[in-house]
Amino acid sequence: MNAILKLVQGSPEWHAHRAQYRNASESAAVMGASPWMTPYQFWQIRTGRVEQTVTTAMQHGTDMEPRARVAYEAQTGLIMQPLVLSEGDYSASLDGITLEGDLLLEVKCPYKGQSSALWQSASTGEVPEYYRIQIQHQLMVAGAAMAHLWVFDGTEGLLLEVGRDEIVMEAIRAAWDSFQQYLDNDTPPPLTVRDTATRDDPVWKLAAVFYLNAKRKAEEATATLETARERLVALASHPSESGAGVTVTRFWKQGNVDYKRVPELKGVDLDQYRGKGREEVRVTIVK
Repeated sequence: MNAILKLVQGSPEWHAHRAQYRNASESAAVMGASPWMTPYQFWQIRTGRVEQTVTTAMQHGTDMEPRARVAYEAQTGLIMQPLVLSEGDYSASLDGITLEGDLLLEVKCPYKGQSSALWQSASTGEVPEYYRIQIQHQLMVAGAAMAHLWVFDGTEGLLLEVGRDEIVMEAIRAAWDSFQQYLDNDTPPPLTVRDTATRDDPVWKLAAVFYLNAKRKAEEATATLETARERLVALASHPSESGAGVTVTRFWKQGNVDYKRVPELKGVDLDQYRGKGREEVRVTIVK
């Protein structure tokens, strides 16, 4: 049987509660279905190794939720009460639920509005897998029969119905049970290609220090070279001047073509004209 918790979503008490439960918004990450977070990245946050940051898109969704709920209630005639529920080890922070508890509401306010991938999916009646998992988790905790996904752009909304799926609910429970061992043993889950492995072995450290020193010297040399170049260019007044082994030439270069602005290419799949892919390596310095 679920329990109603008197918690204000976003409050310190709410965050403390979430740290002790298996939450609906986390299930997609646990199952490896989140486009924003891998199981390893979630493990880092859950174990306190990394602090979760609130992105602009996340803050936009939070700020827009009350307005979106009012628009939903105006369109459907339903009154939805935000609520935090728990059932066993599981918890769900609902954007709204009916007094009878048979229908719950999940609000999404994509930052890019109608140009977002979510709006495009919802307009065709499709609920992305990661949101479907979140909603099934909510239905599981609430014991409701149906959920409404309300995608709101600030003015208009799209409503999609999502019924209970016991198979997905079972998969959610199984995934959390497996993930719990990584939390209990304080060992990371397997890395995916989207993860970054941490290296602290002596060989890596030595190579990293060598690279950082070489990069610093290269940047100093680049700055010196640019200063020398600017001095030469300032001295040159003719379109082409040469002396002491150096030539300075001035010429006109046309701008690049912005293919996105070519009307004839609108709707054309340019991938079929793309060359063969290749692996590239990028080395970056962590600030």
